[in-house]
Amino acid sequence: MSKFPQDIKLHQKSRTLELIYPDETYELTAEYLRVHSPSAEVRGHGKGQEVLQTGKQFVGIKGIEPSGNYALKIIYDDGHDSGLYTWDYLYELCTNQQAYWDKYLQDLADAGETRNNNMIARGI
Repeated sequence: MSKFPQDIKLHQKSRTLELIYPDETYELTAEYLRVHSPSAEVRGHGKGQEVLQTGKQFVGIKGIEPSGNYALKIIYDDGHDSGLYTWDYLYELCTNQQAYWDKYLQDLADAGETRNNNMIARGI
């Protein structure tokens, strides 16, 4: 059975997506969601083909759209809008947020990359 949020709130100013479940509320940053996009651009087309996302520290969410009854499409201000976040995947991102974030930061460090790649912060 899918873990479906009771409510979803987009906070554009703080660049976060709030997911409200019966027992818990989670707030995920646009950067976290963007670097964990389920799209082929990020995940590749198979195991070991993942593409490390860099320079996404200041990415924002322009909008969200439901995709049927099973997923959410997130539209980012860097032009990325592919990849459907199923309800199960969103819940996985919520409940594993710290572990996934720590792994992402370690992957960046191992690759000698950074979160911002000297990008100019938009709106800051």
